Amino acid sequence: MSSVLLSRWQFGITTIYHFLFVPLTIGLAFLLAVMQTIYYRTGNPQYRRMTKFWGRLFLINFALGVVTGIVQEFQFGMNWSTYSRFVGDIFGAPLAIEGLLAFFLESVFIGLWIFGWDRLSPKVHLFSIWMVALGTSISAFWILAAGSFMQNPVGYTLNSVTGRAELDNFGAVLTNVSLWAHFPHTLSASLATSAALLVAVSAWHLLRNRDEDFFVTSARFGMTFLLIGALAVAFTGHSMGQVMTDVQPMKMASAEALWETEQPAGFSLFAIGDIRNGRNHINIQVPKLLSLFSANNFSAEVKGINPLQAEMEAKYGPGNYIPNVGLIYWTFRIMVGAGFAMIGLALYGLYLIRKKKLMKFAWYHKVALWALALPFIANATGWVMTEMGRQPFVVYGLLKTDDAASVAVSSGEVLTTLIGFTLLYGVLAFVDFYLMAKYAKAGPDPDMDEAQIAASMAY
Repeated sequence: MSSVLLSRWQFGITTIYHFLFVPLTIGLAFLLAVMQTIYYRTGNPQYRRMTKFWGRLFLINFALGVVTGIVQEFQFGMNWSTYSRFVGDIFGAPLAIEGLLAFFLESVFIGLWIFGWDRLSPKVHLFSIWMVALGTSISAFWILAAGSFMQNPVGYTLNSVTGRAELDNFGAVLTNVSLWAHFPHTLSASLATSAALLVAVSAWHLLRNRDEDFFVTSARFGMTFLLIGALAVAFTGHSMGQVMTDVQPMKMASAEALWETEQPAGFSLFAIGDIRNGRNHINIQVPKLLSLFSANNFSAEVKGINPLQAEMEAKYGPGNYIPNVGLIYWTFRIMVGAGFAMIGLALYGLYLIRKKKLMKFAWYHKVALWALALPFIANATGWVMTEMGRQPFVVYGLLKTDDAASVAVSSGEVLTTLIGFTLLYGVLAFVDFYLMAKYAKAGPDPDMDEAQIAASMAY
């Protein structure tokens, strides 16, 4: 295999693995801040126990996320040096700000929060966890600002002498429509992911009748935010689809296996296509629904893959501008299916709690435990669709992926690091799963005695 293909595999594997931790970090930081705020305002010791218990899992996840994230930036210089030279003037600025501002902010305050229990004043300690939550969100913003330039390049000029893209409007980068579609979608997905963890771990303990009051409270808390997060993912995903139709119509057409332009266009439920000849053998559709999703109009036109290929050849020159249609089509449907499954899980769980029947349905807890995989599946397939749907470009319309790799790196060298990173990440995966499972199974600290409860109420 070529060094370019191996480099793509390496970046894909390490990024998907890293992205297992990122949504949990963002979402858990916010949920911990909410838990501690409730404790601060009500004095209910149950929420102090919740903050400390779920905080342990957050810290394990945070540590592994930092370790795996470092590799990502090294790859830009090692495997993708041509890309880095071409777009480094733009791509480097948001990443630098993320490291100097956002990561520094969350790192400082996470230390204060860890060691500040019973040492800092209640207000300062609460302020610390909110700063951690803010820092993780700001970090996501700057990383997405860099990534969104690759999806929809704005705020640049091409230097004909150096052959590089140079930043000339930082405001345009910060107001990129792709950024403001991806950012709320990522925050929503992070909230759903972390809430699903609360629901799953609570289900494991409730199956064993352990600390029922604590884990019913945690389950209710998790189900509430799972529902909020999953619904927000659906609404923000709708906005992303409309932006995608405008800036990357080929990705939208591929996600629907829409080979020819239609007006109105139906939403495909199931299709079997003939990719070589650019058509579908079977395509079961909901009439007009794709037009609604794309433009909030039941009669809107949606361009198809074949005419878009002709347009892109005329604009960018001869070549194949069609991404892997089968992969884009099915990852989109897996992502959407996982999202709706989470909505259903949360709704039914809240119904059982409202009817005081949660402990009577062991099967629900078993389903909730296995459903922890849903947000991670949705996150991974969503990322694959977003990145693969941009192909053959690494910077859409400006730089092709085949032209972005390091010319001095051989296939053997990339294969060696690919195997090394995969094995290393496998070990880290085992360590993370072991530690998360160990502390999740251990449960929260024992109930406080009366003196401790009285003291905490004064807090």
